[in-house]
Amino acid sequence: MKSPIGVVPVLAAALRAAGCGSGWRRAGVLGAEIRHCRSGEVRPLGTARVAYAAVAERRLNAFRSPGRGAIARFGTENANGVPTVFGILAVKLGATCAVRWIRVELPQRPNGVAGWVRAQDVEVARVHTRIVVDVSARRLALFRDGKAELTTTVAVGSPATPTPTGRYYVNQRLVPTDTTGPFGPGAVGISAFSNVLTGWTQGGPIAIHCTNEPWSIGHAVSNGCIRVRNEVVRRIFREALAGTPVIILP
Repeated sequence: MKSPIGVVPVLAAALRAAGCGSGWRRAGVLGAEIRHCRSGEVRPLGTARVAYAAVAERRLNAFRSPGRGAIARFGTENANGVPTVFGILAVKLGATCAVRWIRVELPQRPNGVAGWVRAQDVEVARVHTRIVVDVSARRLALFRDGKAELTTTVAVGSPATPTPTGRYYVNQRLVPTDTTGPFGPGAVGISAFSNVLTGWTQGGPIAIHCTNEPWSIGHAVSNGCIRVRNEVVRRIFREALAGTPVIILP
């Protein structure tokens, strides 16, 4: 994604109304779903069919381990005025199987960094969508409940500005102020950053977005972002809500 970019954020009310599947719920309710556990157990969360996301209810710290070594601080909104959302990797359980701590993916450098946040500081939701991008094949697939709903050809990063690979998640959905510009009618931001363009505004964030250069689809020509046709991004924008896992393969 080029910077700077004028955007209109999808607000918290819209995010929560969409519900990410079954609706936002407090993390304690999630713990009630786990009936058998050992006190202090760390349990991975999510499958290829269902993932989980957390939205910040208040300013919070992320720690290297539960309660120790603060590595970042987040508000309830990010730099674009969008609710702060994290992809959930695992939970740490208390004596009654209630969730006490949540291990989350963090939307910051270095790519793939994770931390622990207090369960009381976030709300949790199920996410039924998943995106897989194959950089070599220049293909994107959107899954719902483990079944492919959409596959499409994409443009990816050039050899000089490659698309970063790894596991990420949708952390914001943005509507450009100029919908006829290089980003088209919408951009689905993910928690990855360019490994090359570190000096760009907001650190060189990566997104799945439209393009006013349709000839570029199918080629390795972008600054790291994933370009799709306008009609395709509208569907991804509508279905891949915050917290949707994004797996980018080499």
